[in-house]
Amino acid sequence: MQSKFIAVGAVVPWAKAGVGAVATQASANVSYGLRALEMLQSGLTSTQTLERLLREDREAQVRQVAIVDSKGNVAVHTGKKCMNWAGHLIGDCFSCQGNILEGKEVIDSMAQTYGAVKGDLVDRLLSALAAGQKAGGDRRGQQSAAILVVRERGGYEGFTDRYVDLRVDVSPHPIDELRRITNLYSMTMLSREDPSNLVPIAGAVAVSVQKTLKALEFYTGPVTGTYDEATRKALHEFVNVNNFENKMRKDAFIWTSILKHMQQSAKIRKHDGLGRKSK
Repeated sequence: MQSKFIAVGAVVPWAKAGVGAVATQASANVSYGLRALEMLQSGLTSTQTLERLLREDREAQVRQVAIVDSKGNVAVHTGKKCMNWAGHLIGDCFSCQGNILEGKEVIDSMAQTYGAVKGDLVDRLLSALAAGQKAGGDRRGQQSAAILVVRERGGYEGFTDRYVDLRVDVSPHPIDELRRITNLYSMTMLSREDPSNLVPIAGAVAVSVQKTLKALEFYTGPVTGTYDEATRKALHEFVNVNNFENKMRKDAFIWTSILKHMQQSAKIRKHDGLGRKSK
């Protein structure tokens, strides 16, 4: 989501793995989030849940709410008193909706992009959001953005289902910033890289790993081009210090993203040591 509203991620998105997802918008009734998830978990469908929420709300016509249950059933309501342009578009297991938009082309662009982009849910959501902004977005401008994706035991160390829960509370370009921090989060926290990005730690790669770890002061042994136990321990320490635990492998392979990060860190360290002036 994106809005000319501070910290939109604290208001709009609600989701629970294996249960469903809810977006409460316009004159948002934040209680819809938890209540809808509770109803879905009790066995109600998205349609039954939405009907009950609206029936119990005297201000239903100023609300906008979308619900997707765990079976992919979608139910959406855009109240008649929501500020123009307001509307929604239901697709296969998804919905795009908004209010105070430039026009219908915003959600049309979002839906088309979501259906066309390759990649996992995170990539498709971000691409759809960017497409909506390119088509006009919120007619008041931009301020905050957020992305929430849940997966059973998908959170840090498997203790929660918050697979991706990132927010940009205030920024002149919140969607660009959201993509930037999502990429960083993916680098440090998620194991969602293409297997083709794995390379064996042998030959020139092993030499590069040892030289880089040596420059970063994690490895003190000789540069032999062999992935021995001392090199493995040094790499493991580097990975842990930099919060890349999810990218450490037990075999003799390394993700190219980690290798490039190591090499870039070594270059920065060398530059800082030789050329940065004191403040």
